[in-house]
Amino acid sequence: MKTTTKNQYAYANKILIALVSAVFGYNLYQAIVHPDHSNIALSLILVVLTSIMVRKYGNKPTKEKQKDI
Repeated sequence: MKTTTKNQYAYANKILIALVSAVFGYNLYQAIVHPDHSNIALSLILVVLTSIMVRKYGNKPTKEKQKDI
C-alpha cells in the first residue's frame, strides 16, 4: 500500500508566490511606465515576506513512504 504525506503549506505557498509575482510585476511595470503611480517599495516588502514564509514552511512535499503489508 502506498501512502503519501504532503507538506500542508506547499499548495498555499504556490498560490502565495503566484499572487506576489503578479503584484510585483504590475508594480514594476508601473514604475517603468508611470513612475508617479508606482509603489515599488511596498511590493519589495511583500516579496521579502513571501520569501521568508516559503523558507520557513517549505515549498516541496515530503518524501513518499511505502508500507508493506
